[in-house]
Amino acid sequence: MAKIKVLIVDDSALVRQMLQEMLSSDPAIEVVGTASDPYMAREKIKQLHPDVLTLDVEMPRMDGVTFLKNLMRLHPIPVVMVSTLTEVGADVTFEALDMGAVDFVAKPKIDLKNTFEDYTTEICHKVKTAARVSKPMLERKYARYSANQQKTHTVDRSLPSSVTPAMRVEGKFTADAVIEKRPFDPRRLQHVKDKIIAIGASTGGTEAIKEVLMGLPATTPAVVITQHIPEAFSLPFANRMNTVSEMEVCQAEDGQQILPGHAYIAPGGKHLLIERSGTNYFCRLNDGPPVNRHKPSVDVMFRSVVQNFGPNAIGVLLTGMGDDGAVGLKELQSVKAPTIAQDEKTSVVWGMPGEAVKLGAADSILSLESISKKILELSAK
Repeated sequence: MAKIKVLIVDDSALVRQMLQEMLSSDPAIEVVGTASDPYMAREKIKQLHPDVLTLDVEMPRMDGVTFLKNLMRLHPIPVVMVSTLTEVGADVTFEALDMGAVDFVAKPKIDLKNTFEDYTTEICHKVKTAARVSKPMLERKYARYSANQQKTHTVDRSLPSSVTPAMRVEGKFTADAVIEKRPFDPRRLQHVKDKIIAIGASTGGTEAIKEVLMGLPATTPAVVITQHIPEAFSLPFANRMNTVSEMEVCQAEDGQQILPGHAYIAPGGKHLLIERSGTNYFCRLNDGPPVNRHKPSVDVMFRSVVQNFGPNAIGVLLTGMGDDGAVGLKELQSVKAPTIAQDEKTSVVWGMPGEAVKLGAADSILSLESISKKILELSAK
């Protein structure tokens, strides 16, 4: 089998060396070249025909996002962004993911000794996943980005500036490590008619979440969202979604009441669970171990929703690598909650929704463009 040819684009010689060492350690990957700026990268793309680029966000002469925009418009190639874990880095990275980048990794640190192996595993996995993304998919992502640029409405809201440091994710546990599995008790729904929409996605799914939220009006039932995202990125992401959605979107806080017309995004580094007191529901943040190597985990949130909302919930699993959320979507289906998985054609990576489909956990398998409409149909019943 031919190796995946990778071109590393980064203005730091040290980072280029580190990334080359990490990627070259995987027998399925070949680093065919490096470039210190987008102009050099443009020439090397013509010469070397790489399958995947790793692209630094901040570079001299031309920033990574400007280069990416030109690349996706003229010569789409799967790209994994290399980002600083800061609020500025988050905003730029989300824009890059919107316009066509497949995924992102944090910029490696010089003192990476204790986490070198974990980082190597992560970036190699993301590069190999990116290599499977087709040119038509990249073209569709960029076309959707261009269309949204023209139709996106923004809401004038102040944005908090505080961010929290990045976290390290280890181990593989099931949702049992955080929340005990127990049968849904129908008596919990006595005198309660509230509905909730639970959405799961992975890091590359920021654009998918945006598409869904843009299609939901302010009258929509409450939405809870778990996405695999670093701590430093979850608050800026919530703020970003708040500017394009008619719903009030925020990063979930411990003890925060869950209300219709609001969307609550799990903070990076904490699991999001639902808790009930009387007829009211609240966000509960949990600092338990990573589940399916993720924290927050979609399976954890889905199980919590099962136990508190049962058939009054709607479960949605969007694009993302891995299998987190597939079992949880099956648990939602088992209590007669309607379930939706994004289809393969519109998923950048059909990992999580694909695994759910294999389990028979999806009542509906829909294109990204159709999901908001389906949610509204189901929530009106």
